[in-house]
Amino acid sequence: MLELLASLGNAALHMLMQPFYYIALLFIAFYYRRQTLLERKLIHVKMHSWGSEVWRAVWSGLAAGVLVSAAAVLLGVSVTGAAVVCIWVVSAVLVIFRVRYFCFAYSIGLLGILQFILSFFPDFQPGGLGGEAAAAIRGMDIPALLALAAILHLAEALLARWQGPALATPLFLEGKRGRVVGGYRMEAFWPLPLFLLVPAGAGAGDLPWQTLLGGGFGLVSLPVIIGFSQLTTGMLPQRKAARASGWLLLYGAVLLGLALAAAWYSPLTLPAALAALLLHEGLVWYGALEERRRSPYFVHPPHGLKVLAVLPGSPAHELGILPGEVLLKVNGEALTGRALQLHEALRRSPAFCKLEVQNAAGESKYLQRAIYDGDHHLLGVILAPQPDEDTTAPEKPAGILGIALMKTGARRRQSGGSELLPREAAAAQETAAAPAPAPGAAGVLPGPGGAESAKG
Repeated sequence: MLELLASLGNAALHMLMQPFYYIALLFIAFYYRRQTLLERKLIHVKMHSWGSEVWRAVWSGLAAGVLVSAAAVLLGVSVTGAAVVCIWVVSAVLVIFRVRYFCFAYSIGLLGILQFILSFFPDFQPGGLGGEAAAAIRGMDIPALLALAAILHLAEALLARWQGPALATPLFLEGKRGRVVGGYRMEAFWPLPLFLLVPAGAGAGDLPWQTLLGGGFGLVSLPVIIGFSQLTTGMLPQRKAARASGWLLLYGAVLLGLALAAAWYSPLTLPAALAALLLHEGLVWYGALEERRRSPYFVHPPHGLKVLAVLPGSPAHELGILPGEVLLKVNGEALTGRALQLHEALRRSPAFCKLEVQNAAGESKYLQRAIYDGDHHLLGVILAPQPDEDTTAPEKPAGILGIALMKTGARRRQSGGSELLPREAAAAQETAAAPAPAPGAAGVLPGPGGAESAKG
């Protein structure tokens, strides 16, 4: 055990000297910074702090890394230094095409297919860097690496269930027939420092326990990044995260079973590698199909205003208003789907507000609260967009170039709400520039979900 601990310390020092972990941290910092810019562009307020989200990704990634490393060591998952470089190079190439391809299921699956192809050309020995890469791919323990990918997806599923709803970003999206609808994107990444066994026979001693995948005694560091991405317009973030987590758990369990079978019977290595790719793509395809079959959820009903999001720590949050609920009345005035009504109703009673809210079960609840100086705009409620909202976000997640250049992708439509309703849009701009009133003053600021454009 002392030798194992010494090997762990040596691997930890190598982890600190490797550039891959710092590349992952830089990517995550850029992503969350861009997320904050997108929120300000759409709803004029940030729902998340990019610094806090990066810190959450770091500490939760460390915790997940410890658990995944322990599971991998118990199974005997082994990897060489050359294999680490190959995995990261393939991942870096894949992320150029789409950010969601930055997943070890894709890179390890492709390396398994390349290993199968190289097995037909045993005399293929190119010189230089190509020869080193071919030798590294031939020497990879693909079943063990697929088992690692499966364990990582199990960890990803648990993190998605635990943190996914809190990381959801409200969006204004262009729906069918040109109408703008509300939605959420749940996209998160976690950097995991892993410590894996070196292959048996590479100067490694015997382990104190019997492993399924035959790893050795020494340890090598492998920084990885895991993440998930889900877009929903037909479900609440909590439900979408739960469904995505369930499918990821099933995928990880199936892939782990195939990897262990391939370790026992090597001809199953290629089917397991193909399954890692195809089943993962199947999950993405099924999730998109499920969303297309659902009607938009975050649209205003004929009577009332649908709540898209609630700012943390705001009066609406303290009152217990939840995303997906409908504001029916404010200070006795029935709301009929015009966002400016909420602002006007609050102005009539700037020191106190009474609300009638319909929850997801269709039941009404009655809320009331004093309005204090400095309270957030419109009590901190972000309303679903108007059908003619002028600014929308793209449905597709950002590419690596868009993240690096901080491009939000938000765009103004040809015929936005400010052109169709000039007087209400002008009123929103005028009141948005005013200072916050004290109780008893002559007005309340409109905020997220404000006049017709659902922005303050």
